[in-house]
Amino acid sequence: MNKPSSEATSRRTRRLTAPDIGGRKGGEPVVCLTAYTAPMAKLLDPHVDLLLVGDSMGMALYGMDSTLGVTLDMAIAHGAAVVRGSQHACVIVDMPFGTYQESPAQAFRNCARVMTETGCGGIKIEGGREMAETVRFLVERGIPVMGHVGLKPQSVNTAGGFRSQGHDSESAAAIVADAHAVAEAGAFSIVVEAVVESVARTIADTTPVVIIGIGASPACDGQVLVTEDAMGMFTEFTPKFVKRFGEIGEAIGKAAADYAREVRARTFPAPKNLYGDR
Repeated sequence: MNKPSSEATSRRTRRLTAPDIGGRKGGEPVVCLTAYTAPMAKLLDPHVDLLLVGDSMGMALYGMDSTLGVTLDMAIAHGAAVVRGSQHACVIVDMPFGTYQESPAQAFRNCARVMTETGCGGIKIEGGREMAETVRFLVERGIPVMGHVGLKPQSVNTAGGFRSQGHDSESAAAIVADAHAVAEAGAFSIVVEAVVESVARTIADTTPVVIIGIGASPACDGQVLVTEDAMGMFTEFTPKFVKRFGEIGEAIGKAAADYAREVRARTFPAPKNLYGDR
């Protein structure tokens, strides 16, 4: 049997880039999941096109009530871990609240630090028309940008909570205008979160860049979920837009119970788990 050429092997293992993702408009759907650690990235990497180091880590990993407590140092540490744990997926890092909103110059300074210290393929920032100037500033200086419109978790305090968006004509038009402005500014992709399905479909149909949905529409060019939600690692709350593709939380709980039972019964460690004299 002929062995695959080194060129073919390289094509299979080459890491996807922001332009690769951006080129998928209207094509094969882009598969995205969040990741915050190297072991999780390694497990997900063969199956996804994009790994998002989301500021959702604040809630999924750190038990915060919102994403607002995530710091730049946290994003960098987790982003670098995900890059180390993956080989194929494009890795995008969420910029934390307060690290890019002040000015385009502040945004570039912090985004450049994230990219150089993590080796990621791009960054994600929340906001629509008000952030278009910043998106353009970053893209013109070599920072690939993924946008985020609709429900914006970093604006949860001004929005009055985690609520779906686009239920009236005025807000629907505003979300569509936000997506168009961010795309025109040069974003390679835009996340549309928790938006009425018809509005998300309009955005996907009328925006020339890849639209990634989360609680949006199957018409989007791809989908993203928080891995911990999708895999059933939480039992307290599951957003409406999440489908649980596993019940890892139950499996972890059962394994911990089995371990505790054997420790208390002194059946673990067993002889096969011990070191003899030689």
